[in-house]
Amino acid sequence: MDLHILDHRLRVTSISKNGLVNFTHPLIKLIFLRNRTRCEFFSLTETPENYTVVLDEEGFKELQPSEHLQVESSIWLPLNVVSNGNASSSSQAVGVTKIAKSVIAPLAQQHVSVFMLSTYQTDFILVREKDLSVVVTTLEEEFNIYKEVGGESVPVHCQDVSNGLQKNGKEAIQPTVHPVLIPQNQFCVMSLDPDTLPSIATTLIDVLFYSNSPKEDTQSSPSRDCIKFFSFSLIDGYISLVMDTEAQRQFPADLLFTSSSGELWRMVRIGGQPLGFDECGIVAQISQPLADSDISAYYISTFSFDHALTEYRQRSIRAI
Repeated sequence: MDLHILDHRLRVTSISKNGLVNFTHPLIKLIFLRNRTRCEFFSLTETPENYTVVLDEEGFKELQPSEHLQVESSIWLPLNVVSNGNASSSSQAVGVTKIAKSVIAPLAQQHVSVFMLSTYQTDFILVREKDLSVVVTTLEEEFNIYKEVGGESVPVHCQDVSNGLQKNGKEAIQPTVHPVLIPQNQFCVMSLDPDTLPSIATTLIDVLFYSNSPKEDTQSSPSRDCIKFFSFSLIDGYISLVMDTEAQRQFPADLLFTSSSGELWRMVRIGGQPLGFDECGIVAQISQPLADSDISAYYISTFSFDHALTEYRQRSIRAI
């Protein structure tokens, strides 16, 4: 298998709910006006607490400093596993459990913190730029590692990025067992032809920016056992959406597409308090038992908590 270090330098940010009004213009520009920005990696995820925005340096320039904007201080690099020569943008979604043993667990053992972003097309493993040498040293026996530079894939070896660093020699620490929440929502993981994005613009704007307004029909309000979660990603020209079935009903059914089986997914939300960015092994702790049980899963990290989406069957939840 090949591991690609993609040609993006990313920032992980958070916009407060009451501060969203200050960022609607740049966010609309990043989502809908691709010809007016050089941003190629953009992801926006709404949770009950905030909006997590992951974007490259060109996109980050669009966000003005504000008391409503939190920025994690590190530069993050996205990694992508490519198997059997298939491009990372394959139409078949790749579950995080397929890389749990080969990527996630070894990095956790070397105390490398990861930030996960699963999309309809693939799984992005974000690592801090300063940890790249440890990542390459740890994974080069399992993978052919390439760094994408100007559209070309250049082979990478540990000596190319070492900077005097080798494998992390710290003693293994038992990861914290975080509480989990299993909301009752059923979720869809979907995609969209970018050319049809204007057709759903008003619906998408309504879901992203006006979904917290009071409902006229109180019976349409979500159950207390459900949580707000909506994720939109536009990465290298490919769109991915994660939404619950209530939000899905607002979109034209003939424009959004999913796999032929049309799976529904249940969420496992990890963390009772905000997790931060320094703890290692959280993703491994969740993905390992799912991999052992051969259960597919998507995994989306956000600024405060982590979220695993598992197949809608009882043994998926029991595995965790």
